Amino acid sequence: MTTRLLALLDQLESGLVRQVFTHSSWVAERSRSYERLEFLGDSVLSLSITTELYRRYPQFSEGHLARLRAYVVSRETCAKVAQDLGLGKLLRRYAAENHENGELEQLATNANVLADLTEALIGAIYVTFGLDTVRPAVIEVFTEHILFAEKSYVDYKTELQELLARSARIVSYRLVAESGPAHDRRFEVEAVVDGDTLGRGAGQSKKRAEQQAAAEALAALQAVTDRAARPRMRLFGRSKRPEDES
Repeated sequence: MTTRLLALLDQLESGLVRQVFTHSSWVAERSRSYERLEFLGDSVLSLSITTELYRRYPQFSEGHLARLRAYVVSRETCAKVAQDLGLGKLLRRYAAENHENGELEQLATNANVLADLTEALIGAIYVTFGLDTVRPAVIEVFTEHILFAEKSYVDYKTELQELLARSARIVSYRLVAESGPAHDRRFEVEAVVDGDTLGRGAGQSKKRAEQQAAAEALAALQAVTDRAARPRMRLFGRSKRPEDES
């Protein structure tokens, strides 16, 4: 896949490129890893997408724009972009020779690491070329996700919150389990309403787990509503005749 982001990557100074693809576990000083670039790239990505949504959808409210942005800049979306760009393969290429293949493969396919690589690359290009150059390159690779968010994305957490607000109720999310190594964490979350657990979700980020839990809670509440709205059937027996009563 040839994009402006990859073309700009080819123009970066070699030391900066190596930093983009250096995991923190590979260096003694974390500042030499991609983490600082990822921190910067996160803000550049958010500004680029926010500006694009503001210009593209003048009819949308602030709340709607915020929900679209939340999906487009999410860890899951950034990981998908990294997969499209082949950033996992580049991570393998720039890894030191003494890394075990199993560990390297796990990092190169981990959603959180891939998301970090996308943001680190954006940060490196911003540092080198500035916002005017990096912004259109970012929009190019995120456009399909912007369009998907506009047409298809459902924010289950917001839907659940709005549904419960009609009856003055609120939902809270409770982390019930956390497992896996630092680079491959998995979270399990419950959606709790009035003390009852109505949904449970799991994912590689708390936000993803909360979305799944909210979706389950919505389905549970909808099932209750459907049962309440279902018409009751009355069974009519034959009328008693006077002789039956004697």
